[in-house]
Amino acid sequence: MDSLFAEYEPKRFEPLAVRLRPTSLDHFYGQEKAVGKGSFLRAMIEKDTIPSLLFYGPSGTGKTTLAGIIAAMTHSQFVVLNATNAGIGELRAIIDTARKTIQNLQQRTILFLDEIHRFNKSQQDVLLPCVEDGTIILIGATTENPFFEVNRPLLSRLRLITLETLTPEAVVKVLQRALTDEEHGLGKQHIIATSEVLREVGLFVNGDARMALNILEQASAMLEPGGTLTLDILERVVGRRIYSYDKKGDNHYDTISAFIKSMRGSDPQAAVYYLARMIEAGEDPNFIARRIVICAAEDVGLADPQALVVANAAAQAAHLVGFPEAQIILSEAVLYVALAPKSNSAYMAIAAATNDVRHYEHGEVPAHLRDAHYSGAGKLGHGVTYKYAHDYPNDYPNGYVKQQYLPTALKDRIYYEGIARGREKELLTLWSERTGGKTSKK
Repeated sequence: MDSLFAEYEPKRFEPLAVRLRPTSLDHFYGQEKAVGKGSFLRAMIEKDTIPSLLFYGPSGTGKTTLAGIIAAMTHSQFVVLNATNAGIGELRAIIDTARKTIQNLQQRTILFLDEIHRFNKSQQDVLLPCVEDGTIILIGATTENPFFEVNRPLLSRLRLITLETLTPEAVVKVLQRALTDEEHGLGKQHIIATSEVLREVGLFVNGDARMALNILEQASAMLEPGGTLTLDILERVVGRRIYSYDKKGDNHYDTISAFIKSMRGSDPQAAVYYLARMIEAGEDPNFIARRIVICAAEDVGLADPQALVVANAAAQAAHLVGFPEAQIILSEAVLYVALAPKSNSAYMAIAAATNDVRHYEHGEVPAHLRDAHYSGAGKLGHGVTYKYAHDYPNDYPNGYVKQQYLPTALKDRIYYEGIARGREKELLTLWSERTGGKTSKK
């Protein structure tokens, strides 16, 4: 089995992303948290004492590249397998060879197993004893949540290294290196590209360096030597519009504002349009999901409490499956929230109560509501006259016991004013029956 990372002369037809793959940490951009100076993994690589590892992160964040750097910087035998086409027989052969290498050459074997989540339980179990006794150093790579896709016993033997989605700035560094590297990159073409144009590529690919390099390579084929890379050229390559969507700029905030206001205003057409616009621009699905959850609580509220359940479930599911499938999940939640009846009574209630807590003398908790579980509490009058709701089924059949709950200084304050829409209208009817009538907003 030939190592994917064996030294070779770059071949003419190899993709730019393969030719430009770094062999040292100096050109491994955007993962300072994982391998930056002072990090655990960097120290282990430099000392050639790496333990078994599991790389977890989205596509194009450098999992395979980092494995290649380890191959170049360590003195171990390095073997590469992809779990999509490898079987137990091949795995056992590698393990047997690794044992002989330790005995005969006193040299370790590092096995890089890409897409480890593709292995079933029995295949993963084969790895357990040899990882446990150090026969092989395993480096697994996965785009899936390892806590769901990797067997717990195997996961407990691996050091989890999370690789984060590359920032647009990190992608720009990758592309700039590609444009200036004459040996492996496009340096001999002397293509002109501003940082602003390259950053648009970084925003478009949502942190996927491999995709960014593929786009750059295809765009360069459309240019004469010394040509200038423009957004128009890039859009012809990708087949759709690349537009400015700076995640820290006005366009970002304007779009998310329109998105939220469309859900709040119950316009499903506009809401799903702005959702699509953010997805196409490479917005973080977790950011989108958080806004849907907030809107479900703030703007739908008690009019349809199920909206919060749907939004929260969508946030978890979108995080689990990732794009592109996550767009379906988010769309379902957005449409539910947009179509649901609206009530901001929960938002207004906590805002009014918080205002009183911050700005008014709120007084003491009424004596009959104070903690009375300890000896001597009764002598202080704590809990003495408290009415336990379940002790009065005949006097208070609806479970509402009339007694003072708010501090005396605030006993007549109204924080919650219900809005008679959807499910909240039913709740208000029950509340009115219990209390003899309360004000509500129509």
